[in-house]
Amino acid sequence: MTTQDTSRYGFRIGQDNVSVLGCNIHPPVFIVSAASAIVLVVATMIMHQMFAATFLDLRVWITTKFDWFFILLVNLYVVFLLYLAASRLGRVRLGGPDAVPRYKRLTWFAMLFAAGVGIGLMFFGVLEPVSHSINPPLGIDPAHIAEARAAGMSAAIFHWGLHAWAIYGLVALSLAFFAFNQGLPLTPRSAFYPLFGDIVWGPVGHIIDIVAVLATLFGLATSLGFGAEQIAAGLNYLFGIAAGKQTKVLLILAITGVALLSVHAGLDRGVRRLSELNVGLAFALLLFVIIAGPTLTILAIMFNSFTDYLIHLPSLSNWIRREDTDFVHGWTTFYWAWWISWSPFVGMFIARVSYGRTVREFIVGVL
Repeated sequence: MTTQDTSRYGFRIGQDNVSVLGCNIHPPVFIVSAASAIVLVVATMIMHQMFAATFLDLRVWITTKFDWFFILLVNLYVVFLLYLAASRLGRVRLGGPDAVPRYKRLTWFAMLFAAGVGIGLMFFGVLEPVSHSINPPLGIDPAHIAEARAAGMSAAIFHWGLHAWAIYGLVALSLAFFAFNQGLPLTPRSAFYPLFGDIVWGPVGHIIDIVAVLATLFGLATSLGFGAEQIAAGLNYLFGIAAGKQTKVLLILAITGVALLSVHAGLDRGVRRLSELNVGLAFALLLFVIIAGPTLTILAIMFNSFTDYLIHLPSLSNWIRREDTDFVHGWTTFYWAWWISWSPFVGMFIARVSYGRTVREFIVGVL
């Protein structure tokens, strides 16, 4: 696709963007997305009780009416990616046969991990195993402690493992292929080019990108909310700092400020260094927990949880005739919707840092 081809539709690759504070933006998408976000935030602050009830009702409606759709879709994502990795298409290199990866594997993995899970895993990595063991899925009796713990750990791994990363992987792979191998812009609309053709360079494409931005906004709000709650509770427990709204707002501002500085510094000086620091701290925490805790018990649970996950996977990834509908709607369907809302943002980032990887290496690394 050349500049001349797309200029007819008002989307000239690399030429329609304008620079604001060192950042390239595409005016039709930026203006509508920014205005929509501001209106939504202001309206929510003014009429927070009404919006709280509306969002709650909307969430319940989506998770109960479309549970089958989300679960089936994500199952297909996993199967499709595994098929690609095993097929001859797995040898295709993102960027062409001579493309060389821009980052070492360890750095690449650090950026995948930090971008994909971050604060969410720190929050739910503790919450889910405990919560699901007390209230186990699949109709298991909580009184059967061993079975309840096995199902609880399996559910936690299910929500943060292959299925979750398949959502990111599919979006990221489609963006990376069309950007690096087909010469299209690195934007969500490019993934729809095979379906819609040249009209993605016009208003239809603008709508796709705007929806991706707004979806990311909702996903980010969820993650920031959980993260601020967790950090505020920790500060309150350790130092007695009030965990009220003011503290949470200040935390969100601080987190956003660090993120902006990181993005402004660029991938190599900002995001890469923060990602490596993040994974280093996570690994240090892992060592501390293993050494300070019941080491042999932890290692045994890690092995047993993996085998339990494989055993429970067919039941957890099924929605038909499930007795634990509260779990399916309140956890699994909510998670898949949450990960999907993050997928345009995280997928674009994963695509950017995965130049030079083969399709097979990309899928194995991401999953």
